[in-house]
Amino acid sequence: MLAGLTMLQLSAAHAEDVAVLTPYLSSVATNEMVETFTSEAGAKGWTVNVVDTRGDFQQLASRVEDVTNAGVSAIVLVSVDPNQIGDQVAAAAAKGISVVALDGALADGVSVNITTDNFRLGTILSDYLFEALGGEGDIVKFFHSAHPGVRQRELALDEALGKNDGIKVIAEHYVQVPGPIDNARQAMETFVRQYSADIDGVWAAWDEPAIGALLAIQSDLPDSAALIAGIDGNPQAVDLIRQCTNLIATVRQDFAGIASKAVEQIGAIMEGQQPAEREIFVDATVIDRASLGVSCE
Repeated sequence: MLAGLTMLQLSAAHAEDVAVLTPYLSSVATNEMVETFTSEAGAKGWTVNVVDTRGDFQQLASRVEDVTNAGVSAIVLVSVDPNQIGDQVAAAAAKGISVVALDGALADGVSVNITTDNFRLGTILSDYLFEALGGEGDIVKFFHSAHPGVRQRELALDEALGKNDGIKVIAEHYVQVPGPIDNARQAMETFVRQYSADIDGVWAAWDEPAIGALLAIQSDLPDSAALIAGIDGNPQAVDLIRQCTNLIATVRQDFAGIASKAVEQIGAIMEGQQPAEREIFVDATVIDRASLGVSCE
């Protein structure tokens, strides 16, 4: 019933007011989505208010309540599991406000979630790293289960591990956000001291922890042959792949495409149309030395 309420045609009096909320604006990927959405929405004449709660989900819930009471036309949640603020999402939907998730998840009251198939991302990452390791090795895992997409990537890793007895996770770390690069680097420094040359690879659920792990290896274990792979296509990660570091691959998500699709869907909802689907997936591609035309011989 709540989901149906989000399909109501938006009031013309508020047709230009859109609130974008995220706890992760410092993330390169999240920032790219927000910047693209803001630019394209602005070109349509919409007024966009961006709110960053810097990892604080209680504040996020409070700010969703604020924009709901202000009577915005649409609420865009970026890199958030709407189920974590379910009461607030339901209240917005009950007022006829369209709630759209980018890189998030479905929940009661959400009109549409536009994302990449994160389980597929996790599968691509796991398969790539396992193959690069020759099907054998001890790896370190960096994750952040609070993000619904990252959780799906973890589940994909679990499935891949179940099919590959030669790969073992010898250490894992829940990455703190904001500050994922520094947090991952600190954790990796500890793992290097504990396991040293036993570390054959690093599975990073997104690129910032991969970068942090690389920095620790370069500093504390410079001769290590450990292979690192991540997800997102962060420009810094791509540069490090090009430089022939231990970071060998990333799975690039089309974040600009996700944001553009969100503008398209919100525009359709404003005109009283249904979203094309409740969950819309955008394609991803592997970026590695081969795709970049780099030879590291």
